Amino acid sequence: MAPPRRTVPVPVFRWFALASFLSMILIVLSGAAVRLTGSGLGCPDWPTCFKGRITSPWGIHHFIEYGNRMITALLFIVVAITFVAAIMRRTQRRDLIVLAGMLIGGILIDAALGAFVVYSKLNPWLVSLHLLFSLAMVVVGAVLYHRSKYIYGPGARSDVRDPHFQRIARLLWIPFVILVITGTATTGSGPHSGASQGQLVAKRLPFAFSNAAWVHSATALLFIGLIVGLLLAVWQSDAPKALQLGVRRLVYIALVQAAIGLTQYLTHVPAVLVELHVAGAVSLTIGMTQFHLRQSAHDREPGTKKVSA
Repeated sequence: MAPPRRTVPVPVFRWFALASFLSMILIVLSGAAVRLTGSGLGCPDWPTCFKGRITSPWGIHHFIEYGNRMITALLFIVVAITFVAAIMRRTQRRDLIVLAGMLIGGILIDAALGAFVVYSKLNPWLVSLHLLFSLAMVVVGAVLYHRSKYIYGPGARSDVRDPHFQRIARLLWIPFVILVITGTATTGSGPHSGASQGQLVAKRLPFAFSNAAWVHSATALLFIGLIVGLLLAVWQSDAPKALQLGVRRLVYIALVQAAIGLTQYLTHVPAVLVELHVAGAVSLTIGMTQFHLRQSAHDREPGTKKVSA
């Protein structure tokens, strides 16, 4: 008689999904730290650091750049384990396997983009694409974690909370994506190229930083105006509390993010505030994803504790 197949309990898999979700966040923040410390060319080769060697003459920029690569390798292992756990999940679900597989492919594509960034001497278009793709993977990680806590699939409950807000939630992605693109364009034309003194000066995007900042500010004001208007609409309606909470979180995060952005511009873009602004972009991306997911109600997986998030 064959031994029983080992499986991963449903509540346990949620923690694997959470680890993968946090991994996507860490990839964005560590990548931003590499650029903001001027360590983008700390290792001029890829995947090795210097002329076929893992190490190079010791320096802080070499350490930060290769440290970031080691972090990415570690996070790839975390995501790969999550993929295996999705296959071994006691109640196997195709959507969780696909999402975990997307994270594996995303990290590999992100790593390949990183190689092109290095060999292009920090081409600003590729650096911007690198950030945008990493934020997209945060969305995938957030969806994986959310779905690991709720029942999806044929026959599962999927009640739309409010069809009007559902349409709004879908349309809201358009100004949000424009906001993120103009933000990366502003960063790509700003003073933090990712290179340090003594290295080849990296090119910047072909438009003035001040102009890019004003365009980004205009799109930020538009986005904030839309979600504040949505918040007022929620207050005046009988929308479910889940939607009210989602809109409030979006407004709070957007206002904090706007304050950080204004402060960094007025203080001549210090690296610390830029890192905080990147963290704010990650938070806003997660908020948008959660607001979208809140549009439909699903039963929780047995054994997963209900929390306010």
